Amino acid sequence: MKIAIVYDKSNLDNERWKMVQSVSEALSKKYDAEPVAFEDNFCEKVKKYDAVFNLSTAYKQMHVPAILEVLKIPFTGSSAAAHALCIDKLKTKIILKHFGIPTPDFISVDLDEEVPEIDFYPAIVKPVKEGSAKGIYADSVVHNHEELRAKVLRIHEEFDQPALVEQFIEGDREYSIGIVGSKVLPILEIDFSSLPEGLERFYSHRVKHEYGEQTTYICPAQLPEELKAQIEHYALKAFTALGLRNYARMDLRVKDGKIYFLEVNSLPMLTPNYSDIIKMAQAAGYTYDEFILTIFEDALRK
Repeated sequence: MKIAIVYDKSNLDNERWKMVQSVSEALSKKYDAEPVAFEDNFCEKVKKYDAVFNLSTAYKQMHVPAILEVLKIPFTGSSAAAHALCIDKLKTKIILKHFGIPTPDFISVDLDEEVPEIDFYPAIVKPVKEGSAKGIYADSVVHNHEELRAKVLRIHEEFDQPALVEQFIEGDREYSIGIVGSKVLPILEIDFSSLPEGLERFYSHRVKHEYGEQTTYICPAQLPEELKAQIEHYALKAFTALGLRNYARMDLRVKDGKIYFLEVNSLPMLTPNYSDIIKMAQAAGYTYDEFILTIFEDALRK
């Protein structure tokens, strides 16, 4: 079987290229696999392959799956439609709420819309359609209407898209849970308490990308069994409700024993010794190569 590992050239930093190479090496132990860039002649090039391991986030993660669906080439990860839902934080939260999956209170504010008052301070303001913590800054948490209005306008100006205003669940800890196939991976606890004094205790862009080595990761998270079972139940329910397939990761917080799902990543990065879902897989007993092969072979079965 000939497999294309599809990646983007446009945002190919060291971590992403390491991911592409590592996935290629893992698959090459069992299959004929090679990296293929998503570029102008992609449609013609990809027809030479029997299947695709998709690592492309181009155009909000939708273009490569949409092309492969038309060409009827099997691929890893979710459908174009599922990615379109999950990249839109507002739509994701509407679906979570509809299916009874706990998520913080929220509103969205469209471009040129008057910023309304809210009743769930403190709140955090973020772009509706960005990943990797883009648009989330140290001062994105607001405590009054004046701050709210300023941060919403900043999102409008910087990203030219609606702003999501969400109840901020305070605390030093965040959690992440991964799913592969129908299997829930061990929950990862992200402890921000070891960060330098004065730094925000949440995944802002700078915390995520500049202070990863100073953030403490605990996997499996030390949680009461009942709470752990609840998180797993809601994660599987969200996976189904959003039409996800193959693998995904979800972020949440817990306060006073109550669970709050924050975001869903339908195409998490798979960089060795870096990505959260890889930490979870290792805690479940997978080697990196085994995990990549598990993802790929589950996709083929689906």
